[in-house]
Order: sequence, then C-alpha cells, then structure tokens
Amino acid sequence: MRRWWVAVRDHPSAVLLVGQLLVVVAHPFLEPSAAGRAVLGVGQMALVLTAVYVVRRTPALSWVAITLGLPSMVFAVLEAVRPHTDWVVLVSAAVHVPFYFFVSYAMIRYLFHDDRVTRDELYATGAAFTVVAWAFAYLYAAVQVLWPGSFVGAGPPGDRPWFDLLFLSFTTLTSVGLSDVLPVEPHARSFVMVEQVAGVLYVALVIARLVGLNARRRAG
Repeated sequence: MRRWWVAVRDHPSAVLLVGQLLVVVAHPFLEPSAAGRAVLGVGQMALVLTAVYVVRRTPALSWVAITLGLPSMVFAVLEAVRPHTDWVVLVSAAVHVPFYFFVSYAMIRYLFHDDRVTRDELYATGAAFTVVAWAFAYLYAAVQVLWPGSFVGAGPPGDRPWFDLLFLSFTTLTSVGLSDVLPVEPHARSFVMVEQVAGVLYVALVIARLVGLNARRRAG
C-alpha cells in the first residue's frame, strides 16, 4: 500500500489521466440511472480535487484552481442529479470551463518550466489533452442551452446528452473526424473550429518541445 501511495503522490498527472479515462468508460454503464449519475458526479468531484492537486505542483497559482474548483465540485454533483435543468447546466459550464482551461494552462506551464522531462510530465501531456476536451464539452453544453438545436446526431431529436458532447469534443480535438454529432448552428460551429485549432496547436507544441529537448541532449 505504501508503494502505491508513493506512486500516486509522485505522479498525480497519471492519476488525473487514468481517472478521466475511467469516467469515459464507466459513463455508459452509470448514466441511465439516478444512482449511477450520482456516482459519476462524485467521480467528477474526485477528478476536480485531483486536478487542483496537480496544479499545486505546477508554477501556476494554486489559489485560482481552488477558487474555481470548489464550485466545480458542487455543480459536478448537482448536474449529475439534474442534468436537464438549464440553469444548472449553464452555471456548471460557467465554473467548469474556466477551471479546466486553467488546469490545462497550468499543466502546459509544468511541461515547459525546465529543460527536463520527468515521468509525471509525460503523464501530464496526456492529462492536459483530456482536460481541454472536458472544457470544450462543458462549453458545448452551454452553447446548446443558449442556442437550442446547435447540435444534431444519432438518436432522438433534441439536445445532445453531455456524453455525446464529450465524444464530439474528443473527436474534434484529435482531428479524427469520426463523430456522428455535428454542429449545425453558427455559434456551435465557431466554437468547434476554435477547438480544432487548439488541438492542432497542442500537438505541434508538444512535439516541438520533445524534439527540441532531444536535440539539445544530443548536442550536449
């Protein structure tokens, strides 16, 4: 147990990455029931806590993460209980979007703050990518409340479930183009285009960073 605790303490970015992927896998099993959604809400709350801890290890300001993280935890549970209440979705997006974007900013600073690449920084590369996907998914949830009919996709007509929007976010950020959820209104399309640019720039930044460090190490 001590060995596991040391691994978790030394690699919080890995915990965040694995936790987000576990939520993705568990979501289809838990989302249909109220109890399952409550479990997902608690899981989201745990991810927020982990993200705050990750930020505390980076050069970014911890108090900003804590200030944004506390309401994010509350609305992670509240949105799981009341996923179709418009004001809950909007306020949840208003706190989650800046929180996750700040976490991604902190992790990118963490990746670039010195000339060494640690194991936790490698995990942070993946975790920061998924955090950005989460942020845009919450943004899309707010968009379809403000502009109904912004997204269409497989299944019955109407607003897309949050998991559909997360799927759209991942496929947009990775530029694979495999999503069956489509933006059809101008505002939705504009935010999707911003995410496409963010995905390309993120990959370019990370590759440039790793290639530059490798070239410097060989030159030294």
